[in-house]
Amino acid sequence: MKHHIKDSGLAKKGMLRIEWANQSMPVLNQVKARFQREKPLKGLRLAACLHVTTETASLMETLKAGGAELALCASNPLSTQDDVAAALVKYHKISVFSIRGENRKTYYDHINAALDIKPHVTMDDGADLVSTIHAKRPQLIKDVIGGTEETTTGVIRLRDMALKKVLRFPVISVNDAYTKHLFDNRYGTGQSTIDGITRATNRLIAGSTFVVCGYGWCGRGLAMRAKGMGASVIVIEVDHLKALEATMDGFRVMPLAEASKIGDFFCTVTGDIHVIDKKHFLAMKNGAIVSNSGHFNVELNLKALETVTRSKRTIREFVVEHTLKGGKKIYVLAEGRLINLSAAEGHPSSVMDMSFANQALSAEHLVKKGKRLENKVYPVPAAIDEMIARLKLKAMGVKIDTLTKEQKEYLSSWEAGT
Repeated sequence: MKHHIKDSGLAKKGMLRIEWANQSMPVLNQVKARFQREKPLKGLRLAACLHVTTETASLMETLKAGGAELALCASNPLSTQDDVAAALVKYHKISVFSIRGENRKTYYDHINAALDIKPHVTMDDGADLVSTIHAKRPQLIKDVIGGTEETTTGVIRLRDMALKKVLRFPVISVNDAYTKHLFDNRYGTGQSTIDGITRATNRLIAGSTFVVCGYGWCGRGLAMRAKGMGASVIVIEVDHLKALEATMDGFRVMPLAEASKIGDFFCTVTGDIHVIDKKHFLAMKNGAIVSNSGHFNVELNLKALETVTRSKRTIREFVVEHTLKGGKKIYVLAEGRLINLSAAEGHPSSVMDMSFANQALSAEHLVKKGKRLENKVYPVPAAIDEMIARLKLKAMGVKIDTLTKEQKEYLSSWEAGT
């Protein structure tokens, strides 16, 4: 079994942490129990490029229980939990290629190592597996049934590939499942981003001005949590509808050029490039704290910041102090990478329970239906989404009403008016 991890001696600690996460993942555990019995993934080779965390470990256990041969690599150089990687290798005999803090070369070496199994299914968080296959290793495409994608940034890339007709196998957008983006993106990103910022800085959020760049589901969750911590929240948007929604939700909305002058904390959650640019860094007040919770660190133009930086130092773990030419100090967290996974532990396991149940069931769907699908991006089948919601509610002890026969007939007819 091939692997490349930091230290196998960390495996016992990792197993305990995986066990703790598992206790809050009842839906995925039900899927795992069925997979163990039915083996729907038997004979399947699956390459996964995901954040190597305790929750991902539970997903890997589920896929292996279903009969899949697995190779896992990291989707972000700073999100890997080395003890979890060690536990997956030592106790679960899963090939893992992931080391926290790996450089760019090692990152792509690990992607290629995962692809060496010649996957039938790819499982992405950011579309790096799919893009590497298409750009560098097209000979693998003949074996690929399809893929799944976890995050907004990856879906954007994949839809562009499909639009340009260069995508050569179908991909299911797990990110667009209601039981993923309505909960993972909003509640998971909201809580874990605040967690990462406070762990990295130990600064008080109450009474501060907190600038959220982007008001998608992740931005909504972050703004909600920052407000709940006592911050005055400013939302930055380029979409009129989302800006209107943020305003109606009670947040101040303004251009970033204006917010830059008054913000204490800044966090980008857009999926776009250079959201915070040179002019914004120059406008910020002394002591501004800048972070990113979008998938790639390109949301912050750090190269532009370097051009106006006189000196820099790591003042505490995950905090780099940039002293600008006029003496002003700007603090960048976690090299601009995902702050919630770099300085904290990512989303709570109870919300990843739904996201990763979607991943596992979408992989099963590809095995059953993938060869009949076109080369485009598909939503998670509604039946899967609804089943996950039902199982989650059951696990939480929540019961709901059902429609009567009369109510069903009324909703499906046109005859009954006022």
